[in-house]
Amino acid sequence: MSKFLQGTVILIAAGFITKILGFINRIVVARMIGDEGVGLYMMAVPTLVLAITATQIGLPVAIAKLVAEAEAAGDRQRVKKILVVSLTTTGGLSVVFLPVFLAAAPWLSRTVFTDPRIYYPLVAIAPVVPIVAISSVLRGYFQGRQQMKPHAYSLLIEQIVRISLIALCTKPLLPYGVEYAAAGAMASSVLGELAALLYLLFLFKFKKSIRLRTNFFRYVHAGKETFVRLMRIALPTTGGRLIGSLSWFFEPIVVANSLALAGVATSIATRQYGQLVGYAIPLLTLPSFITYALSTALVPAISEAMAQNKPVLVEYRIAQAMRLSLVTGGLSAVVLYIFAEPLMRWMYGTSEAAIFIQVMAPFFLFYYFQGPLQAVLQGLDLANAAMTNSLIGAVVKLACIFVLASRPGLGIMGAALATSVGTVLVTLLHFATVAKAVSFSIHVREYGKALIAITIAGAAGYALYHHPPAAAPSSSWTLFAMTATIALYTASLLVFRLIKREELVYLPGLHWLAGKNRRK
Repeated sequence: MSKFLQGTVILIAAGFITKILGFINRIVVARMIGDEGVGLYMMAVPTLVLAITATQIGLPVAIAKLVAEAEAAGDRQRVKKILVVSLTTTGGLSVVFLPVFLAAAPWLSRTVFTDPRIYYPLVAIAPVVPIVAISSVLRGYFQGRQQMKPHAYSLLIEQIVRISLIALCTKPLLPYGVEYAAAGAMASSVLGELAALLYLLFLFKFKKSIRLRTNFFRYVHAGKETFVRLMRIALPTTGGRLIGSLSWFFEPIVVANSLALAGVATSIATRQYGQLVGYAIPLLTLPSFITYALSTALVPAISEAMAQNKPVLVEYRIAQAMRLSLVTGGLSAVVLYIFAEPLMRWMYGTSEAAIFIQVMAPFFLFYYFQGPLQAVLQGLDLANAAMTNSLIGAVVKLACIFVLASRPGLGIMGAALATSVGTVLVTLLHFATVAKAVSFSIHVREYGKALIAITIAGAAGYALYHHPPAAAPSSSWTLFAMTATIALYTASLLVFRLIKREELVYLPGLHWLAGKNRRK
């Protein structure tokens, strides 16, 4: 099995477990601090992501790409130089941005956000900036070597530590107010990131493939060429991520002020925003662990294929990623559209945000293509184009939020619609850019088969859920209907051969299917 597919399978397995653990974390947080606390938590997260993006300046992707090229050439000294220069850069930037972040927190909470209580979550999560700055470099190094286990295990460790400490960090602070409880939830995230970093450092030292202490400063002084090469990839990449982070940073500000124009009170606006971005969107993006795995593995795989001048392999990898994104997004759209209300009740004890999921689920089919397409662009040295596409999508989304959310008849639903518009637009722009850059075939029959599978599973699931037997318990029948829908969709994928044998052979419990396909 290829390194690309093997790495993807590892990341999918780890991503699935991480997503489940992440949802357990969100459920615990939601039930402990409520809608308002989740709103404060989610308002602080974009600011954190913006600070991390500015610190990393896109280096993880650049590291993965350059390390993959160096490994293909067998140049170990170049790999060491890449690591030394990257660690020096991110470490220096984190030293600069951390005090700036802490100093800006009071002004942000009083002036920019409509709810001053956000100050406490902002301060609590600030220490994560230097931690992530170092761990992201190590993850990029392992990804460049197409070793996905360290990255996967570090994500699992982060979530396990976070969940283990969430109650300890949150519950004692709840009597002081939801803002302190939200800060406690942020603190558990910091400790989870710290545990992941310690694991990566241990693994890096244990393998002893490269000794960074030897001639460290000589590599720093002689690393000008490496720094320039890193920046050539990193700056456009960070430009795209910075645009996304800035868009996310301004999103709660625009939403809060738009809802204020629509006559919505501050506390209600915070609660509604928490329902949208704390409940609905995480559920919509739940299956994205598959496309995230594809995206992570695609950058070094595409870079290696381009370095070895194998255009046929590049085309195959793109087609493979698009097909897997399609079948993943199709299942997500069907299940979430039909079963939004029971899923929300089971997870959060309320179904208020279910309407957001039902409206956004069909549009979020495009979301599952976005990450892999962006990874392809980065692997093809087209990070500039990806940045431009992200900028267009961000501007359009924020403009739509302001126009739609400020309308009294729409309110927070306007923000949901605007998010969907931005998602579809960026995905289409990425697809057009990839199609212009490289020649690859669009297998129309595969897309047609996927549409048939979506239709069959959707119709069956809708009929089962809305027409239960009179004597059947509601929860049990809903679970049966959901399971039947997923099983029918999976069976359709196998019948139409939208999942290939090589993609099944290494998945636990599916060896017999691989053997059956092989005999055919």
